[in-house]
Order: sequence, then C-alpha cells, then structure tokens
Amino acid sequence: MAIESNNETKREAPIRLGMVGGGSGAFIGAVHRMAARLDGEFQLVAGALSSTPEKAKASGLELGLDPARTYSDFKEMAIREARLKDGIEAVAIVTPNHVHYAAAKEFLKRGIHVICDKPLTSTLGDARKFKKLVDESDALFVLTHNYTGYPMVRQARAMVAEGAIGAVRLVQMEYPQDWLTEAVEKTGSKQASWRTDPAQSGAGGSTGDIGTHAYNLGCFVSGLELDELAADLDSFVEGRPLDDNAHVMMRFKEKDGVRAKGMLWCSQVAPGHENGLQVRIYGTKGGLEWTQKDPNYLWYTPFGEPKRLITRAGAGAGPEAARVTRIPGGHPEGYLEGFANIYMEAARAIHARRKGTAPDAEVLYPTIDDGMKGMLFVDACVQSSKRNGAWVKA
Repeated sequence: MAIESNNETKREAPIRLGMVGGGSGAFIGAVHRMAARLDGEFQLVAGALSSTPEKAKASGLELGLDPARTYSDFKEMAIREARLKDGIEAVAIVTPNHVHYAAAKEFLKRGIHVICDKPLTSTLGDARKFKKLVDESDALFVLTHNYTGYPMVRQARAMVAEGAIGAVRLVQMEYPQDWLTEAVEKTGSKQASWRTDPAQSGAGGSTGDIGTHAYNLGCFVSGLELDELAADLDSFVEGRPLDDNAHVMMRFKEKDGVRAKGMLWCSQVAPGHENGLQVRIYGTKGGLEWTQKDPNYLWYTPFGEPKRLITRAGAGAGPEAARVTRIPGGHPEGYLEGFANIYMEAARAIHARRKGTAPDAEVLYPTIDDGMKGMLFVDACVQSSKRNGAWVKA
C-alpha cells in the first residue's frame, strides 16, 4: 500500500517552540526535543530549562539558544515571549509533575499553545483547575501520552471501532519495569528521587508514572470508559512513600450491550523487565495484541481462526496507521517516532489555528480530558487501596 509520509505534507514555517524544564542531563526533555524536530515542524527558540540560573544558562548554550531568550523563570519567559513579535507559539513543559499546572497557566492565559508531559499534574485539585483553565483558553493543550502515536496502536483502535473483534469484553494492560527494584532514589538518582517523592510526583508512584500510560492505552484502543476499580498498591522497597507496584481490576461502562472488565498491572520492581508495555483486547468476535517491544507488529485473532500478523506499512494496515508512518515496512519505527507523531498531530492543529480554520478530522492527540481521566484513575487507585481494595468510582 502507498505510504503517506509525514515529510510529504506541504511545508509551512516551523512553529516557534519554547521549553520549560529539560535541561542538561534530563531524559524526557531530550526526547521531546528530538520528537519536535523529527519532521521539521518545530524550532526551539527559547527555554526556561532549569530553575537554577547557572544550569539554565549552560543548558541554553548547549542547545544553541540565544542567551537573551534563555530564562531561569517560566513566568518571566511567558511574559517576555508573549510580547515579542517573533515570540514562541507553543511551549513544551517537561518538568516534574508538580510544576505542570503552574507553568502551563502562565502560557495558556497568554494564548501560547501548551504541549505537556504526563501525568497532567501532581494533585487532583490542581488537575481540576487545570481543566477549567484549558477549557477557558483559546490556546491548544496537548498531553504527551506518546504511545497513542504508534502506527499499530492507531491500527488496533481503528479495528476495534469498526467492529473487527465485536463487542469488547476484556482489556488487559501491563507496564512492568525493574529500575526501582532497589532504593536508587537514595543514591543520588535525580529521576528516581522526584518520581518517588509525593511532593513532586503526586499521590501515585508507579500508578502515576507508568500505570497512567497503560490505562490510557487500554482506553484509547478499546474506546471504553472506566466506571469503577479495585486496586492493591504496594511499596515493596522499605521506606519508599509511593507505590512501586499495583494490581488493578476494572469495570468499564456498558458499550454495545457489554460491560467489559479489565486488569492492569504496573510495576517498577519486576526484575527482567525494562519497559514491558502491552495491551490485549478481547471481544465477542476476536482479539488483538500489541506490545511495545515489537511495536511494528499487531496480532489479530478472529475467533476460531489462526492468528494473523499485521505489520506497519504491510498488508492489512489501514489509513489510520499509514498517516503516522514515515518509512516503508521492514524498517522498524519505534519510541521516538511514536513520540514525534504526537508532535506532528499538534503541529497540524497549530497550523490550522494559524489559518483560522479547524484541523482535519483525522488529527488525533491526547487532550486535557485524557489527563483528567489519568488523574482520576490514580486517585481512585490510592483510595481503593487504602480501603483494602474496595471498589471505587473513577
């Protein structure tokens, strides 16, 4: 089948991008920058890359930013950039969770589009204020649940929507890692330190960090909405204040005459697992399986028939996968390309705003509502676990 490459779209002037957080040594900041520039749709021109002035300046120099547009305070950045004729049009927020709302607020109220890392923020109270802010703003808000950008995830979602597996009955979600098996937060690891700190991460540990990804992916593919859950959260590492493992049972709202059930396991203390994200969806007519370690493959099993392998850019892959595919089949695309697809979708929406038009109906990216669902999921997990696994409305 012909592949519509992202690079074949009509080229417009790059979107002027700023960044909050993501200074020297920050993993996710570097990922956002690579994703933003992969298709040439964004140009990083300003940043408040660290709250430490010396580090902010040094990080800006490393990235080739104009020193006059390298800030140590995101509010100062928002104020100054909004006044510049060639000021930023969008900002990527890649800080620890507790800074997301305060930073986004300064840019959204000045009409600057926000692309924010997940989860939405650190507290449910801030999340509710966040949603009100976004709903009242003229600017776009994009949440980087990046796994929704994978072509075969889009393929799976389309197949479920068109009824290929019938009415959905079961949704199985997993995201195990092993990097917090020991108390690495006590060894000076910055990534581990803030992710295990309730003041910076929020009420959820593994649930907020990776559980929200698995949950978002299960809902994105299945098209279902969560009704209630029962969760068992553990902090296996002694002294760790947030969960590092969670088992969650779910009941979804009725759809197509079926009230589907789900199970989610997320863990950061599972030796042998690096990033074992996978989702399996089973319906009345068949099932689908996707795993991040083989992201170009989607297994489809019609009931009573042999399993079928659908590959990215291969036979059976539809237009939903093709529109976020860059290269021919057999050349693997992965994490960075999937992340870049979220930026590409954001770019399409921003380009439409430049013209005063609505984006094409096919443009698809996670929104403030997806962020709210993630925050409600974490809160329900915590409340359920405190009540010995009682069922809690989400």
